[in-house]
Amino acid sequence: MRIYPVILAGGNGTRLWPLSRGSYPKQYLRLAGEHSLLQQTALRAAQIEGAMPPIVVANSEQRFLVTEQVHQAGIVPLAVALEPVGRNTAPAIAVAAKMALEDSPEAMLLVLPSDHIIADGEAFAAVVAQAAVAAQKGHLVTFGIQPTEPHTGYGYIERGVALDGLDGVYAVDRFVEKPDADTARSLLADGRYLWNGGMFMMKASACIDELRRCEPKLLAEAEMAWWHANRDGLFVFLDEMHFSACPGISIDHAVMERTDRAAVVVADRIGWSDIGSWSALADIAPANSDGNVVTGDVLTEGVSRCYIRSEHRLIAAIGVDDLVIVETADALLVARRDRVEDVRKIVEALNASGRGESVSHRRVVRPWGSFEGIDRGDRFQVKRIVVNPSAQLSLQMHHHRAEHWIVVKGTALVTNGTQQVMLSENQSTYIPVGTTHRLSNPGKIPLELIEVQSGAYLGEDDIVRLEDTYGRALSV
Repeated sequence: MRIYPVILAGGNGTRLWPLSRGSYPKQYLRLAGEHSLLQQTALRAAQIEGAMPPIVVANSEQRFLVTEQVHQAGIVPLAVALEPVGRNTAPAIAVAAKMALEDSPEAMLLVLPSDHIIADGEAFAAVVAQAAVAAQKGHLVTFGIQPTEPHTGYGYIERGVALDGLDGVYAVDRFVEKPDADTARSLLADGRYLWNGGMFMMKASACIDELRRCEPKLLAEAEMAWWHANRDGLFVFLDEMHFSACPGISIDHAVMERTDRAAVVVADRIGWSDIGSWSALADIAPANSDGNVVTGDVLTEGVSRCYIRSEHRLIAAIGVDDLVIVETADALLVARRDRVEDVRKIVEALNASGRGESVSHRRVVRPWGSFEGIDRGDRFQVKRIVVNPSAQLSLQMHHHRAEHWIVVKGTALVTNGTQQVMLSENQSTYIPVGTTHRLSNPGKIPLELIEVQSGAYLGEDDIVRLEDTYGRALSV
């Protein structure tokens, strides 16, 4: 059996703001353990019997982040399909099915969100094996989680009759949208309902057949986006015109709710959580004797049942209960634990006002390294730049700003107009407005420098790229 894990990494994780941002969403964060959620997903999938290299579907702007993280985990994907725009899960899975069928006509898809936690990998592998047997017989299998509370943030699946010869697998009688509190309580009391875990197992050919029957336009546009894609190594840049024409619809709505081949496998021992909120993360993290979960530099006095996370500064909490407090370099969240679902409203307000705190952290990751804002004022800003060994920025120029670079660690090879100069620690150079320049790290340790920008306009979109190692022509 050839099982192709399909790792969906295109989500934005707004409910875990301020740690999760648009350019660095929760699947790339180390929220529980030494690996990020994406890395955990890839490593877990690799342990499945018959698993092939995964197909990762991600936002094109995060392509270097994806490949860096899976590489760090020791995983080499079959391909990284890059979405030019978000279109929910059905188009992404359609593209992944075409990719898998190109590799094997007998391909089986194991569709996995990249931002879930599964505590018991062995139990998960056993459930996958059950689902695979059902999928081989033509069923489209979803994973149902035994509910432990009347949760209003999950969809539900009504379990039907047990399927003959398929241990732990049942027919699906119906899907239920996220319910209100009273409905959720009644579903829990009924006993036949499972949480929809958002994971699927199916033959790639069966997926294509059902999409052709239920959503022919979506399938046609997804196929065209794949056929007209630009390929660069592992990257498959899906055609923007055709992928944008796909309806934005989930695989649940596109297929699972409309097929007569839907089945559900009960996955009640795998330790599943979608970490859909800060309170959900607090529920699975070890707490101290006062019921608090604390991470980072935190002091408490008379505090109980709180989740407190410091990324940079000391947090001191006194005499508070049932709060979530999360600190980053540029934002602080304080919320009651029973109101954390409303974090998305804060993100919506930030987006509506054009503020950048919903999109990026103060430290911004780039394929060559990272930069971090240190100070900013009228006509100037200061950044700390880190360039990875053997990496280089694009050959570029700016219309509105000059730059002064001071090396604090490592060695810099600087192109400054027609000259090249090697700088070591405590040495500096000046880049006038309009001068073509490039920064490279020829050394074996990270290059760290301080950049002082001055000028009339200091936006990141004032970059004209002339050459770029990473294929980012005329873009940030």
